[in-house]
Amino acid sequence: MNKQMVSPIKRRKSRQIMVGNVPVGGDAPISVQSMTNTETCDVAATVAQIQRLEAAGVDLVRVSVPSMDAAEAFGKIRQAVQVPLIADIHFDHKIALRVADLGVDCLRINPGNIGNEERIRAVVDKARDKGIPIRIGVNAGSLEKDLQKKYGEPTPEALVESALRHIDILDRLDYQNFKLSLKASDVFMAVAAYRQIATQIDQPLHLGITEAGGLRSGTVKSSVGLGLLLMDGIGDTLRISLAADPVEEVKVGFDILKSLRLRNKGINFIACPSCSRQNFDVISTMNALEERLEDILTPLDVAVIGCVVNGPGEAKEADIGITGGSPNNLIYLNGTPHTKLKNAELVDTFERMIREQVALRDAAERDLIAKSK
Repeated sequence: MNKQMVSPIKRRKSRQIMVGNVPVGGDAPISVQSMTNTETCDVAATVAQIQRLEAAGVDLVRVSVPSMDAAEAFGKIRQAVQVPLIADIHFDHKIALRVADLGVDCLRINPGNIGNEERIRAVVDKARDKGIPIRIGVNAGSLEKDLQKKYGEPTPEALVESALRHIDILDRLDYQNFKLSLKASDVFMAVAAYRQIATQIDQPLHLGITEAGGLRSGTVKSSVGLGLLLMDGIGDTLRISLAADPVEEVKVGFDILKSLRLRNKGINFIACPSCSRQNFDVISTMNALEERLEDILTPLDVAVIGCVVNGPGEAKEADIGITGGSPNNLIYLNGTPHTKLKNAELVDTFERMIREQVALRDAAERDLIAKSK
């Protein structure tokens, strides 16, 4: 019954940085981030999207800031939301300086494309003064021209060499408050690059398979690539890059972490694929429950099994579960048979019971926190 089992994965040791109030690295939970795809200067639309991401449980949100007008809009956005914000900035160091004054929680830059040493130093000094971390973001699609010539094409070694160049700049400026990403759309390239760099630095690593694809194909590609790295213990924060609603990126990110027992947030459904033995329509039931229960962030194991072959065993192990039966289906609560339901009332009653269990768990958590103070 929601055993909150500890993951057998031994995570890579990394130093910890703070992005706003979210710890990244060290023994902190692996954080999930997404990125807005609205026009940043449209403050209302961007705030609305960030609020949807917050409701989905996102830990960090990145916002593209390509101009000084966007920087001023970013300042208004920062005041309107609670989640830590990362500003994505390229080339113009003045934009980085401006958003630093407007309350940014992290700067996503590549020191090498900010300009000369004086400009880089100005950004780093401002970040140091404000306590703002930097994310170095290396991408296979934007490697330096000399590296493209040297390697002929993007390779893991080229990504790592690019990263080390940027890191060397920060080292010369005695600035270690940064994290790093090495993204590629090719799974093998990204995995190999992250594995190489993981042994060479101790800063946190931000994971991602860049330009992974649409909702289905991008989810598969990201799950394979990030799954390999997370199983190795590599990764302190992640983003699932999908050509889809950014909220879907958050859902997929948490589902990946949940499957590896690295994060427990929201409902963990155990559901059968259904067959002719099912005593209720498992697929439509699951579709309805997932849609209705999207707002729940409290960890809970919920089993939805259509027949009595595997149903009782799975339902007993879940916090709450339903197994198909004839003439009625049976709900198990905390491992014990509890209620029989007809198909017509199944979804409504099961949803209500799940929410009751969530409310009890939330109340117990509040009591525990109150007693610890």
